[in-house]
Amino acid sequence: MIYPDFDLERQFMGRGSVRIAGVDEAGRGPLAGPVTAAAVVLDPAAIPDGLNDSKKLSAKRRAALLPRIMASAEVSVGHASVEEIDRINILRAAHLAMLRAIEGLGRPLDHVLIDGTMIPRGVGCPASAIVKGDSRSLSIAAASIVAKCARDAIMVDLAQQHPGYGWETNMGYGAPMHLSALRRLGPTPHHRRSFKPVHNML
Repeated sequence: MIYPDFDLERQFMGRGSVRIAGVDEAGRGPLAGPVTAAAVVLDPAAIPDGLNDSKKLSAKRRAALLPRIMASAEVSVGHASVEEIDRINILRAAHLAMLRAIEGLGRPLDHVLIDGTMIPRGVGCPASAIVKGDSRSLSIAAASIVAKCARDAIMVDLAQQHPGYGWETNMGYGAPMHLSALRRLGPTPHHRRSFKPVHNML
């Protein structure tokens, strides 16, 4: 397995950047629930071992890494609601969640490393879009773990309020159990009405 490293961060540090945040989002594809982003500023002297793209880690491994990230780094989480997703579209909502996560760090940043191909409008400091960033940058990998854990916790909570859809295991993605419940029970207020499978049922 290829692990991310701290090379990108070091390159920007070599050009005078001190506070560098990695930013990633979770929940762009599901049919239900918010989209969640995290911004993480790692301490170069205290980077937890085993950071990787959250998709390559088991839920158990992510849960073990989360408190270590929270204890050693500056962390902020931002969300965009289902209403916002339906109103402005999922890409812009994901960018809105990223901006909220960045702003939540409080103190100004020297550079932001964002997973993906686009930099959200209004970041307010120098930023770089890093393709497959969660596999390349430790800061983005840490953000991907935080975002995934935060969003999963929301979906497990929502699953208790709306049983039958299997959100505690499928996290709102269009798994067979979820689609079957959607046909049987209909959409909840947490379903994204702009997403085709939900839209078609309405």
